Amino acid sequence: MRTLLALSFLCAAASAHAADADLVAAADLAKANGCFSCHSATEKIVGPAFSSIAGKYAGDKDGVATLSQSIQMGSSGKWGRAAMPAHSSLKAQDLKLLAAWVLATKP
Repeated sequence: MRTLLALSFLCAAASAHAADADLVAAADLAKANGCFSCHSATEKIVGPAFSSIAGKYAGDKDGVATLSQSIQMGSSGKWGRAAMPAHSSLKAQDLKLLAAWVLATKP
């Protein structure tokens, strides 16, 4: 029984560490790709705040896929007149990581 509890604790700790690593990787990816030039966590700059984006897609089961596509292909008209440029050079896993990170922001 102790072994099972110890293994459960180790798995939970490893999952938490992996989640923290993903958050750091996503933030670094956002910085490297200029996301913070137009967005911030809580305030509109040129584009909407990450928290506003998270609020818009809250409860949307396809939110990560939809946002990944917007990041990759760019978008216009969703948040006003300013267009978001395409980030077509990002890999699919990076697009998904960025989208999940943005949607994890507290609205």
